[in-house]
Amino acid sequence: MATTVTIKPNAIDLSGATSGTTTLQAAAVAGTTVLTLPAATDTLVGKATTDTLTNKTLTSPTLASANITTALTLTSAAGTSGQVLTSAGSGNAPTWAAPVSITSGTAVASTSGTSIDFTGIPSTAKRIMVMFNGVSTSGTSNIIVQIGSGSITSSGYVSSFANNDTFGIYTSTTGFIASQWSGVTTANRNSISTLVTPGSNSWIFSIVGHIDAGASVVQTGAGKLSLGGALDRIRITTVNGTDTFDAGTINILYE
Repeated sequence: MATTVTIKPNAIDLSGATSGTTTLQAAAVAGTTVLTLPAATDTLVGKATTDTLTNKTLTSPTLASANITTALTLTSAAGTSGQVLTSAGSGNAPTWAAPVSITSGTAVASTSGTSIDFTGIPSTAKRIMVMFNGVSTSGTSNIIVQIGSGSITSSGYVSSFANNDTFGIYTSTTGFIASQWSGVTTANRNSISTLVTPGSNSWIFSIVGHIDAGASVVQTGAGKLSLGGALDRIRITTVNGTDTFDAGTINILYE
């Protein structure tokens, strides 16, 4: 069957054949322009190489990914409930992953015992917050926060602490100071301690807190410690290890 060429003001229509070659020759221009029509096999011509489209049966749900140099990739997996699509880096297909979220621990009543532990913190945690709500102890020893990997670390801390009542600077190597108040044993402590890691199992500590002990006292502190492995636990205790908790609650958040 012959190919019909119809010249219109703004277009050239080709019809009458499912495949073939139509040669357009301009009288005043040297050379020949060849226009190749797609054949029934869905072969596209128009660049140095030929791309062949292969029929794909799509199932629901399906993700398709490709770039100029790789074949079309279909991913049928839909992930699990609550996951989000995450980049896997340049040249790689995206993957499903859990979104970054804040997880709350279970609040513990700080009404007895000499220490309170939170364990099972995942190795992926990059920021951890320790919250005191009306916490007090039976004595005047400073409250400290200790961290660990597999077991609690009780040495090597660099910790400094101050409050606006005495303007003194307190230090500790056995834990991060989370509260100092030697004047009243019934002081109610309300604070947020934050631990963040820049990597390599190194942790930086900071705290902003308030004590209500007949006079309002604002407390601040900071410190650092490097662990031998991934942090998986936190302990709240006192420097002397013998004062007992007698009021309030303590909880953690991590992400």
